[in-house]
Amino acid sequence: MSADITVGKVYDAIIIGAGHNGLVCANYLAKAGQKVLVLERRDVVGGAAVTEEIAPGFRASIFSYLMSLLHPRIIRELELKRHGLEVLPCSDMVSPLDGDNYILFSDNIAKSQASFARFSQHDADIYPEFDRYLNEAANIVRKLLWETPVDPTKRDWRTFKDGASLLWRHRKIGRKMYRIVDMLTMSAYDFLREWFDDDRIMAVLAYYASIGTFAGPKTPGSAYVIMHHIMGEHEGAGGWGFIKGGMGSITQALAASAREKGVDIVTGAPIKEVRIQNGRATAVSTATGESYAAKTIISNADAKTLYLNLVGERHLPEEVVREIKGYRTFSTAFKMNIACERPPQYRILDRVRREGTLGSFDYPTYMHIAPDIDYLERAYDEAKHGWYSSRPFITPVVPTMVDTTLAPPGKHVVNLFGGHAPYTLKGGDWANEKENFRKTVFDTIEEYAPGFRDDVIEAQLLVAPDIENIVNLPQGHIFHGELSTDQLFFQRPVSGYADYRTPVKGLYICGSSMHPGGGVSGIPGFNAAREVLRDIKARRN
Repeated sequence: MSADITVGKVYDAIIIGAGHNGLVCANYLAKAGQKVLVLERRDVVGGAAVTEEIAPGFRASIFSYLMSLLHPRIIRELELKRHGLEVLPCSDMVSPLDGDNYILFSDNIAKSQASFARFSQHDADIYPEFDRYLNEAANIVRKLLWETPVDPTKRDWRTFKDGASLLWRHRKIGRKMYRIVDMLTMSAYDFLREWFDDDRIMAVLAYYASIGTFAGPKTPGSAYVIMHHIMGEHEGAGGWGFIKGGMGSITQALAASAREKGVDIVTGAPIKEVRIQNGRATAVSTATGESYAAKTIISNADAKTLYLNLVGERHLPEEVVREIKGYRTFSTAFKMNIACERPPQYRILDRVRREGTLGSFDYPTYMHIAPDIDYLERAYDEAKHGWYSSRPFITPVVPTMVDTTLAPPGKHVVNLFGGHAPYTLKGGDWANEKENFRKTVFDTIEEYAPGFRDDVIEAQLLVAPDIENIVNLPQGHIFHGELSTDQLFFQRPVSGYADYRTPVKGLYICGSSMHPGGGVSGIPGFNAAREVLRDIKARRN
């Protein structure tokens, strides 16, 4: 616990959880003159954006592992670069196929086209049109990210005014809105096959629909998840890539920026209860017996934990209790953080180097292992029936090719993220199966990089229950809940309370349970701070 905090001190706002959204929210409230306290359960700030040691001398981004969605507005306004944030480049994405064959997927459309043309000239020719189509849809959603969802069932003047204002701001969308509807309802496979012929090329894009979500490429609604992963907006060369010092450097920069604004941050302070008096949140109590009072309480914890554990059903309307219990958070994601002598020596490596497709990179630092649509669908099918995939899809990244701060000289860190590995196993349990699954992951990697096991020094495997236990992500879900049509915008996390407010007066939610969902973007934290300040202004007037 921080030494300069006085127990019983009254704050304007208390934020539960020092994940990135909680810290973003704290920064913007403090900028507006609020006295803010952040309480964090763990001994380190950061939530799922942390860098920790996995073996002597080796540090890894334990959960989130690539910078892609953190918005440049937040980086700029909170001066995160001045506080140590530095983005390092990663290579174009490479997807290995059989033998020494591979597909390259790049921000450079011409490079992607050239790679696609080896498999389908039709797909290569149509890709620029598809890219324009997808980005036009993404641009619509990017604008909606910053909106506070309205409740279309309310009939009060403020809701009418807010709804009319939202419609007016986005009046130029027109028929392009049908693209969003398609992606919200169609499977990734059905959406992509309207454009492409080759299953291997479709898998390059459909892969994004499976990341962090309990779905396959043929699951209705999975097309939207593709767009969620490509919605990051970047300025110059500082957007997509690795973070120097790991993903924890993002939250350390956010914490430094917050402290500079006068925010108090207390670690080792697990919250036991949000105290409610006469329907209003007035204070929080920790498991260690401290109590902190504030006029406003904001939770960066997931909505299920807040509503059902920290507030309690007795303080909530029955309909909210019913909906939050039905809010889907079942995760099938896993993460493995590896300290090794050298990174995987892929069969494709000689060809990639010979062809020079990665430009200045001598090694593919960012890869997707899922050679075709059926591979992705089979991985989901096994999880759908209650077991882990016998051939999981895997994203291997090697940050130490560009960041020498994470490992001893000449050594490396490899992050593997993938699926599917269900939170609970039908007819088994992770206590008995975790080592078998570890073998499955290595067997899968070795199909493409023979002998990698021999270079491993230490390997930390985290399945969904581990992720939940360490950072309280609900059932290990990286988005705090499925990104499905019934759990987006004005229904996220429950209908009637998607505007960052809750049924309890003075209690708000700023985390990924809220619009626009998960990923290290900071936008839920920003939006929640705006609504808190809006209510404070209304009370003063």
